[in-house]
Amino acid sequence: MTSRLHERYRAEVVPALQKQFEYGNPNQVPRLSKIVVNIGLGETLTNAKALDAALGDLTAITGQKPIVTKALRGERMWDFMDRLTMLALPRIRDFRGTPSRSFDGRGNYSLGLREQLAFPEIDYDKVDRLRGLEISIVTTAKTDEESKKLLELLGMPFAS
Repeated sequence: MTSRLHERYRAEVVPALQKQFEYGNPNQVPRLSKIVVNIGLGETLTNAKALDAALGDLTAITGQKPIVTKALRGERMWDFMDRLTMLALPRIRDFRGTPSRSFDGRGNYSLGLREQLAFPEIDYDKVDRLRGLEISIVTTAKTDEESKKLLELLGMPFAS
């Protein structure tokens, strides 16, 4: 089963990027390769239950049980990206768009969230404490410009 965003990527984003950047081959068009979600867990030194709570939150947010080094790929990645751009980011209080300066120079994008509550899968009553998330979106784009256009077309709401 292909996610809604992956279908949109194939139907709308690939032709648009191919036209704008004049790619001769559809395989040259930048695509998402993986998404990495990171939570800092320094508090586990003093609170042993914090690790279990963080694992539960990450499982609910990403749709897969977190492993220390695993990244989101395939359909889970597309589904997560769809939920991030369409559900989680618009729910953030006073949200005015994501920063457009958070590219690394190689076409990858990093985004920090102050709390995990932006995701509707998280039950507010079961949260023991607010945890920040760092989300790294790895693409095959060669430049930040190509990557930004890819993410824009996929629904990333950049601040103007």
